[in-house]
Amino acid sequence: MDDSTPDADPSAEAEGDATSAAADEAEPDEAETDAEWMDPADERILEYMQAEDVFEPNQFDEAGICPADFAAYRCRELTKYGLMTRHMPGVYEVSDAGERYLAGDLDPSELEPDA
Repeated sequence: MDDSTPDADPSAEAEGDATSAAADEAEPDEAETDAEWMDPADERILEYMQAEDVFEPNQFDEAGICPADFAAYRCRELTKYGLMTRHMPGVYEVSDAGERYLAGDLDPSELEPDA
């Protein structure tokens, strides 16, 4: 045995394993969403648009919610599933279906994308 290597304490090693296992359980691999097609940011995007006078994706970047390019992409996806309405390029509004989703009256997993 190499004298320069200290003996490991097996109880400390087992305790470290238990601590890391508990940390792994506490942090889910992915944030939960209400539908397979949704992103964890979608609900925040809809809530912010509902609560504020927000119509353009760059406003999410300014508010520190998410980058403008990502917000633009998610607005297009939310529009595809009917949770937002696009009035013109880059200008969106929460739709009636989006309002129902935020109120807990609509399950987005049942929505189909527009063709």
